[in-house]
Amino acid sequence: MVRYSSLPFRHLVKLYKCDLMFTHMMLSDCFSKAQSARDADFQHCKTDRPLIAQFAASDPEYFAAAARLISPYVDGVDLNCGCPQRWAIKEGIGACMCTNPKLISRIVSRCRQVNPELPVSVKIRILETIEDTVALAQAIEQAGAAFISVHGRTIKERNVIPHFDYVQAIKNNVKIPVIHNGGVYSPDDLEPALQKTGADGVMCAQGLLNNPALFAGYTETPLQCVQDWVNIAITYGTTFITFKHHLVFMLENVLPKHEKKIFNNLSTIAAVLDYLDNNFDIRYQNKLPT
Repeated sequence: MVRYSSLPFRHLVKLYKCDLMFTHMMLSDCFSKAQSARDADFQHCKTDRPLIAQFAASDPEYFAAAARLISPYVDGVDLNCGCPQRWAIKEGIGACMCTNPKLISRIVSRCRQVNPELPVSVKIRILETIEDTVALAQAIEQAGAAFISVHGRTIKERNVIPHFDYVQAIKNNVKIPVIHNGGVYSPDDLEPALQKTGADGVMCAQGLLNNPALFAGYTETPLQCVQDWVNIAITYGTTFITFKHHLVFMLENVLPKHEKKIFNNLSTIAAVLDYLDNNFDIRYQNKLPT
């Protein structure tokens, strides 16, 4: 989740039974070259674990260097070969790399050489055929990956039912853990995804943005979760844009249409807090929830 899976949001989802957290996708070349990029991209604390740092990379040396720099603060690094955004494809990173398993393998192998104690995982999208998709996963396994996350859609597909059979085929043909990603928007989607794929776990992005308490079994964002976000975000000094964007997602199924218009027009943290106080009895409590 580019720019959304920051420290405050990770703190929130951990409260609601998220077992393993990922950072947003960072650029390994920028991260390895500049302290300013590292400061802007990565904030952490002692309780921000277990945590995987996710990087986009097309160069083995930059990925290995970024992994080495961040290794004291995380439990693993992940190579993002699943991002379908146009800017990423133009840069030769993200999902377009899935057609180049040799490059992915070189990146994973080099990172393992430089950082032998640090687990490396890879997130991919499926290819056009099951055979090619399985071959990609097997190449990643052979390169030394600790696990693989599979978004069950191709680079061109959006908002369609994931191809669970592709994920199942990968699970049946590799020995490392396989994590399913895609099509999980409510607690009711979790068990069917596991049953259809045989995966070892489920990764969720958009579903968690809309409902950070999804893994705790809530069908929509509970107001206590909104209260927790207010306390966490303001205590951490979250920017107004990020603070409000998360609330827009969380309140999507809570606010009626006319109230959404009112909320969307709020332009300061103070105005948002007044709205939450007046409508939900939610106010900043000057403490971090645990």
